[in-house]
Amino acid sequence: MRVDLFSREYPPEVYGGAGVHVAELVRALRRDLEVRVRCFGSERQESDTWAYGVPAELTKANGAIATLGVDLSMAQDAAGTDLVHSHTWYANGAGHLAKLLHGVPHVVTAHSLEPLRPWKAEQLGGGYRVSSWIERTAFEAADAVIAVSDGMRRDILRSYPELDASRVHVVYNGIDLTRWTRSEDRDLARSLGVDPDRPAVVFVGRITRQKGLPYLLRAAKLLPPDTQLVLCAGAPDTQEIMDEVTGLVRELQGEREGVVWLDRLLSQGELTAVLSASTVFVCPSVYEPLGIVNLEAMACGLPVVGTATGGIPEVVDDGVTGRLVPIEQSDDGTGTPLDAERFVTDLAATLTEVLSDPDKARIMGAAGHRRAESEFSWEKIAAETRSIYRSVVG
Repeated sequence: MRVDLFSREYPPEVYGGAGVHVAELVRALRRDLEVRVRCFGSERQESDTWAYGVPAELTKANGAIATLGVDLSMAQDAAGTDLVHSHTWYANGAGHLAKLLHGVPHVVTAHSLEPLRPWKAEQLGGGYRVSSWIERTAFEAADAVIAVSDGMRRDILRSYPELDASRVHVVYNGIDLTRWTRSEDRDLARSLGVDPDRPAVVFVGRITRQKGLPYLLRAAKLLPPDTQLVLCAGAPDTQEIMDEVTGLVRELQGEREGVVWLDRLLSQGELTAVLSASTVFVCPSVYEPLGIVNLEAMACGLPVVGTATGGIPEVVDDGVTGRLVPIEQSDDGTGTPLDAERFVTDLAATLTEVLSDPDKARIMGAAGHRRAESEFSWEKIAAETRSIYRSVVG
């Protein structure tokens, strides 16, 4: 079977969890399938991998229209495939067009949903209506839709009630424990500004509304004075959210020591050193289908404190591998806490609870590593994905 896999992100141009998922899935699937990757960006050197740039005529167009220009080329070049598999709305248009053009099944993996990210209108303007149309069209016509958690599956069926529920499957994100493992490179951590001998809360994620970073920065004011806050955060969606985060970080740095902001993309070695030198990982997201960063932290032996929303409760076993922070959210699609002050206070209290008992934190971290190993291996995920492929290829 030949599968053409469409993705905006693919190594080395990876900036989020979807790109990590695609890279690992392709590696696992290629053990017994022909997988041709078609992605956005600069030319790749990897075999059976093609990259596509925005057509010259569209380089100044709205981002959603430029994306469609890339999708057209990707769809055209998929001739001869048995199946197409697209990831995120950026590539869903290519998948849907290839299905129509070549008469092949289309499988979609949902890593997020446009109706639950209305703040994307800040970034795309009217293009947000285009991206929403692309996603809806692709999902409703797809032969199979893969959700990365049960929470995501519920969101998909709520957002797209016309979708046949029998075509929506759950296949989790995964983690490669041969690559993600605890590092004892304390000197590297120090070179990045992290003191391994002090308690530390670490955040890893893009600067977007859904990641909840402003809530964490407010909660950090309530943490014990000796606690470091390590922010591995970059790639802002908009200048507005960047300005807000910058202001909050500067304010926090003026009030306490140990606020470390690493605003560039860290290498895997650097990131594992930072994670391993920290006490607890925090995921304050208000929207999170699953969160590969949580699995990366668990692989490095860290307990995870995460918001009890989306797929996070399917990763974090409350009281065993970390703690969940309750949240009551608006149903307008933004995920905004109904009581932001209470959410911030609860987040700070839960982090303080974990920080105050280092022995228990280590026990939860070890339990998290075992859970990542047993439930989220890429071999298991690839096998479940192959099964879905076989079910839709006639």
